[in-house]
Amino acid sequence: MNPTQSQSHAITIAILAMGGEGGGVLADWLVDLAEHNGFVAQTTSVPGVAQRTGATIYYLEMFNKALIPEGREPVFALSPFPGHVDIVLASELMEAGRALQRGLVNSERTTLITSSHRVYAMTERIAMGDGRMDSEKLLAGAKAAAHQFIAADFSTMAESFGSLIGPALYGALAASGQLPFTREQFEATIQRGGIGVSSSLQAFSAAFHEAQRQLSGGASSTPEPQGAKHSHLPAVGPRLQALAQRIQSEFRPAAQAHLLAGIERMTDYQSEVYAALYLDRLKPINQQAPSNDEGDELVSEAARHLALWMSYEDTVRVADLKIRRSRFERVSHEVKQSTEQFLDIHEFLHPRVEEIADTLPVSIGNWLLKTTWARQLLGRFTQKGRIVKTTSLRGYLLLYFIASLRVTRPYSLRFFHEQERINAWLTCITHLIHTNAKLALQVVKAQQLVKGYGDTHSRGWRNFQRLITALPLFQNEPDAADKLLQLQKIALNDDSEQELLTSLRAQGLLHPN
Repeated sequence: MNPTQSQSHAITIAILAMGGEGGGVLADWLVDLAEHNGFVAQTTSVPGVAQRTGATIYYLEMFNKALIPEGREPVFALSPFPGHVDIVLASELMEAGRALQRGLVNSERTTLITSSHRVYAMTERIAMGDGRMDSEKLLAGAKAAAHQFIAADFSTMAESFGSLIGPALYGALAASGQLPFTREQFEATIQRGGIGVSSSLQAFSAAFHEAQRQLSGGASSTPEPQGAKHSHLPAVGPRLQALAQRIQSEFRPAAQAHLLAGIERMTDYQSEVYAALYLDRLKPINQQAPSNDEGDELVSEAARHLALWMSYEDTVRVADLKIRRSRFERVSHEVKQSTEQFLDIHEFLHPRVEEIADTLPVSIGNWLLKTTWARQLLGRFTQKGRIVKTTSLRGYLLLYFIASLRVTRPYSLRFFHEQERINAWLTCITHLIHTNAKLALQVVKAQQLVKGYGDTHSRGWRNFQRLITALPLFQNEPDAADKLLQLQKIALNDDSEQELLTSLRAQGLLHPN
């Protein structure tokens, strides 16, 4: 007999799910399951603050009618109490982590069932550096904290049957044995719902068998960490075959995967000529870097970061990405658009005067930035921003026109400045290779500061300049690479820029104003 059957307290279940993932339906199924099989049940929901700052918590308690004394009724709680939850269902790995933070998972009591896929939280997306939480640490922490733990990519599993993740979590719960109901009773609830029955039952069955396999001693189907996967050289199209052959003949094997991805990105961003320039810039680093693991990492990282810098975000790039067919298809898939539905996409555009000037030819852009009355006049039309309906002909053609300015990009003010900056960065790297390859590698990685567009790009560029300006003052020290790394971390973790300025002043690397 399952332990929960002999307990005198209610069975408590918390479901952490985002809107649109079927969390409410899953809670309703559990209430229906309980009420059709001799239990009384109650469910409540507490919405999250925002779409990616916290899931809605659906909380459910159920009690066996046979254990209720005559003339009395159970009193159910309205929200989960830390340490007193029997079952936690999380629709995504970060939600499982939040359940741990809230104290909902008890190592002596709680069964934790979570999907191992990730939907990155807003705090992860807006971080200046790599703000992603370590999935492996989250999984390890969840496993250690729970009495019973089941994790698999239930999202992909459900999507393969055209279902939401709710039925898959429901199937894993049925297999866990933590509720006193049979599989047939679980499935009967889905059938009574009458909507999406076939796909829901298929997702339920797949998750049921996966959970059973894990509980019987099989390994989790959670994907292995990216670092553990074997890398394979990507294939390129016929237009890039000549450049791909050049990579194979002129560059070390350890960097070829990044280089092939780089020429594809450069061609998509600008042209094959731009991709050839990308290889030309990397060739001196490839030739001068030492023939060891450190040299291989230096060339590989230089290939990656140069590709990112040469494909900097500008108004042309943003417009191009917004009108791509793949984007419309992705949005349509995400909202699960049916053939009977229409989809409208509205973009909020707020270009600054500086970004408009950056798109213009060098002389005109400089004139605009230096002419006060022209800046003020243009600012009147841009200060409030505007909403563009990409799915309308007018909105699409507007963005199409901006995207078509790619042919004039090499003559623009922004292109002129970025190429100067890139050349100075590469010169700094090649000068350091022979004297301090480790420091040269860290200078390569410092490019991580230069990203995004608008205020984000301006802030990152200022921080990057400060580090490169300070570099000659400590580059001959034994721990120069470590010092640059620490300064970079400070810059990435502080949007105000004040911590970096304070640290530079404290070390005598920046004179006070």
